This record gives sequence, structure tokens and C-alpha cells, in this order.
Amino acid sequence: MSLSESIENLLMSVQKPVRYMGGEFNAVMKDPGAVDVRYAFLFPDTYEVGMSHLGMKILYHAINARPDAWCERVFSPWVDMAGLMRRDGIPLFSLESRTPVKDFDLLGITLQYEMSFTNILEALDLAGIPLRREDRTEGPFVICGGPCAYNPEPLVPFVDLIALGDGEEETIQTIEVYKRWKESGLPRDEYLRMAAQIPGIYVPSLYDVEYNVDGTVKAVTPKPGSGAPAVVRKAMVKDLDAAAYPEKLIVPYGEIVHNRIMLEIFRGCTRGCRFCQAGMIYRPIRERSIPRLMDMAEKLVSSTGYDEISLMSLSSGDYSCLPELAHRMVERFAAKRVKISLPSQRIDTVLTDTLKETQKVRKTALTLAPEAGTQRLRDVINKGVTEADLIRSVTDAFDQGWSAVKLYFMLGLPTETDEDVLGIADLAEKVRRCYFSIPKERRAPGLRITVSASVFVPKNDTPFQWSPQLGFDEVVRRQQLLRQALSRLKGVDFKYHAPDVSYIEAVFARGDRRLGEALERAWRLGCRFDGWSDQFRYDLWLQAFRDVGLDPDFYVTRERSTDEVFPWDHLDCGVTKGYFLREWEKAQHAECTPDCRKGCTGCGMKRYPGACEGR
Repeated sequence: MSLSESIENLLMSVQKPVRYMGGEFNAVMKDPGAVDVRYAFLFPDTYEVGMSHLGMKILYHAINARPDAWCERVFSPWVDMAGLMRRDGIPLFSLESRTPVKDFDLLGITLQYEMSFTNILEALDLAGIPLRREDRTEGPFVICGGPCAYNPEPLVPFVDLIALGDGEEETIQTIEVYKRWKESGLPRDEYLRMAAQIPGIYVPSLYDVEYNVDGTVKAVTPKPGSGAPAVVRKAMVKDLDAAAYPEKLIVPYGEIVHNRIMLEIFRGCTRGCRFCQAGMIYRPIRERSIPRLMDMAEKLVSSTGYDEISLMSLSSGDYSCLPELAHRMVERFAAKRVKISLPSQRIDTVLTDTLKETQKVRKTALTLAPEAGTQRLRDVINKGVTEADLIRSVTDAFDQGWSAVKLYFMLGLPTETDEDVLGIADLAEKVRRCYFSIPKERRAPGLRITVSASVFVPKNDTPFQWSPQLGFDEVVRRQQLLRQALSRLKGVDFKYHAPDVSYIEAVFARGDRRLGEALERAWRLGCRFDGWSDQFRYDLWLQAFRDVGLDPDFYVTRERSTDEVFPWDHLDCGVTKGYFLREWEKAQHAECTPDCRKGCTGCGMKRYPGACEGR
């Protein structure tokens, strides 16, 4: 029986067979004998989550545009499918050709979330690939990229290469170097040394780590003779108009998390929110032009049949020509009933004109992120918005016919007090009043306000990388305090995150490579899909730390000294550690830093040729 037939026999025994079927509209098929390099792209979560990820779509297109390479998709099998695959000896396979992953040349893995790390080990094991890099004598080289790649140290024992920064050109270079290495006939480790010369590529095995007596990192340095750079700078795409972007998207048979066209209108952010890793690591800001975006939208609507276009970026309201873009999009696609939607918006952005345009086809809930309940705390985190901004934004939305608003906050931000927590409920009540301030004949029925409060996780490469995370019991107390205050408000729903998941996330966000032992132990104990509440096992994680002799509080609740060497200091995200430190010190005094569009704030990005041109 062939592998494909064996897979087919399992599909009627699992929850969602569509996750494993492949053969979707616009999937790329090639003759494996006609390409030089076969690239498996693994998203370490379920199909419906991974198929919603824009980065995978971009790199899938960029690789498959080459006649000499074929990129195929791989997703983490859900626990039911994984169990059956182990029972029947079926290896992890690609969707396009159902080829075992171990037979590919390169295995790219995107690191979007620390809580997917055990899924990476699960995928390697299901594929029949040895977990540890040093145990591999054949099979694909394992390459990781994405936001978590800026501190990949906990994954170091299991990966070959780390790709920092924009992947459109960097990924192609790893393929070209692979072809040269393969033709050379040199030993396996030689590919790693060759790849280390690619801008943005970090090869962890070429570096040594020294620790201080107190357990902190003393230094991370290249091994003598390795040829690896002392500091690895991220790769950066300067011109997004010229950058690779798909003209066709794979259309799934079943529902996925974001089943629509995602149009990246710009990359980067200039706001400087101190908690936001994405706002730092994706600098500088680079916009796509309106003609390019209209051309992309035209091709994607035509090739997919989707009826929604989401204008994607870290803060879409900051796109310099947003009202004009929205107007042209609505005008062009209204006859086809294609909805234009905006993700989370800055509440200090004047949205009225854009809201008028995007609601002409169909309305969606307006999503805003005040992040903190008081102005003092918003200044601490450098959010740069006021209560008046929020009131104006929601009043405009209610006046334009919206009745559903989602408000995002964080609990446990540095210097937070009970007054700040209760300020969230106060803001929610003021939003309610905005709705009722609109004359009844003009306001839409069915007010729905959703307040969502996540637990603050201090991340590497942010000004808050020195901050401790709030203790478990204190997080629970503040959640209950807020829940009680919001329960008195009619029409307001409260959603919050379990602190145990955020605790483990914090461990790996700022951890070092010694955590690889704990990660492997947790996986062997049964940890999988840790980002899913029904699968997460906090007890097993704590046991894993005990078994390997590591104290997770060392990584989570300890405040770092300003002269501490971090495990990721040899990886350059573009923003300097000195800038982060200045921002950390300003946060202690609730001192704001202006948007760098109003003047350079000296973050360090200008060290990169072509960055911040015209600013």
C-alpha cells in the first residue's frame, strides 16, 4: 500500500479530514524530478491556523516562482491524527505530494509563538528526523524564522539555521547556497558554514555560550575558525513594491481562522509602544504604493473568488493614504460585494472617512487597543493615545452605524496598580455612554462591547525586556478585580487569558539555550499544542523544569540588571540595546517618546543602508 493510500485510510477516523487532504485550488504542483531543491514549509500548528498566516503565503509564492525549487506545505497533525500516524507507521508528510518530510532538502519552520515549540519537536519525531542537530547525518536542514527567531536559544539543540528578518530574499539565498553546497560534495557541516555568510542567517552551532556563577549569560561568541560573524544582523527588504507577493492564494476546502485575502499594505511601525516586540523587530516602516496594492487586489480577487480583503499591517490606520486606498478599493469591488476590512486600529487615528468607506458593503466589529486603563499607564508603555482619542473614535464608529466594539488591554504591565486595572472598567463604561449619546434613530441596534485582557509577557528586543512578569497569584487577583467591576456593566463581555500559559510563554521569550533540555523533557512527558487551552498541561511543564533542574522563575519573575548580557545580544534586530535601555528608563517616569515619523528618535535603524530614507 502506498503512503498516499495509507493516509486516505485514516481520514475518516479523524476530526477534520480536510486538514490532511491537500489538492486545494491554487496549490502548486511540480514534477519532483524537474527541480533541484525541495523545500518543506512547516507551520507548527493546525492547518486552519497555519493557512491563515500571511508569511507562509508569501514565502510559498516566492520559492515556487523559481523553476528550480518546489515549496510544499506541512502542518502539525492534531493529536488524533498524530496518534494514528504513529500506530500505522505513517511519517509526517507534505500536503502537495504527500512526500515524507525527511525526504526534503530543506525544512523551514516559522516561529510565531513560543507555545508552539513542543509542536516542532513533535513534527521532527513524526517525520523520523533525529531531534538533536548533532545526531543528523542526512535529511533536511532545519531552518527557523519568524518573530520568535530573535531569541531562538531554547531551540538551539534542535535546529541548523535561524533566519532573522524579512524572508523574501533571505530564503531564496539559503536555497541558492544549498545548491552550491550540494554540487560541491562537501560534508554536511560545510553547508552551515556557507550559510553563515548570508546576511541575517545565524548558525547556533558555530557559537559558544559562557555563563556567570549566578546563571546569567556571560558571553555568546563565534567558535574560533568558524567564520561566523560576532553579531548577526537581520535581513531587510527595502522596497515592498518590488518584493515577492502572491498573485494567487490557496483556497481551502474548509474553514480556516482568516479565510480571506490578506493584503499587506505596509510593514513596520513607528509608534514605539514599549511592550510591542513586533513594533521593534519589523522596523523600519515601508509602504506599498496604491497602484501596486490595487493591482495585487485585482489579481487576488480574480484568482480566488474571495469576498473580503483585509488591509493588513501592524497598525493599518497609520498607512499614509488609507482613506484614498479604502475609497478606491470599495469603488472597485463594491459591485462584486467584496468587503474591505481593517484589523486592530490605533485609536488616535482619524478613522471617520475610512469607516464610511469600508462599511458601504458590510460592517464588521471595530477593534481598538487602548492597552491600559489610565493615562499614566498608557504613558508608561508609550501608547501615545488619550481617553479623548478613544471617545472620539468610538463615537465616530457608533455614528456611522457600528454597534460592536472590541477593546484590547493587558494586565500586569510594569508599574500597574489597582487604579489602572479599574480604569479599564471605567473606559468600558464611557464607551457605553458614547453609544447612547447617538440619537436612537441613527444608532445601530444591539450594542456589544468586548473587553479582552491578556497577561503581559515581557519580550526580548523591547524596552520591557528587563521587566519581571507579574506573579501568578497577583495576576489572578487583578483578573477577578476587573471581572467584578465589568460585571456591573450591561452589554459588556469580559475575556481574559489563563496566567499559566503566559508564564510558560515568558520562560521561553527570554530564555537561554539551557532550556532546550526542559523543552525536550516537556515534549517527552506529553506536552503538545500548548497554545490550545484544552491541550495545555501546566503540571507537566513544571515537572519538566524540576526534572532538568531549572527554576522557571529565574526567567520570569526576576528583574534584570541593566548591565546583564542577554542570551540574544549577539542577534541584531535593528534597534539597539542602548535605545531599549533609554526607553526602559523613560518608562519608569511615564515619559513618552514621539512617533519617529515626527523626527528620528535614534533607535539605530539608520545603521542599515536604505532604512528610514526620507525620514
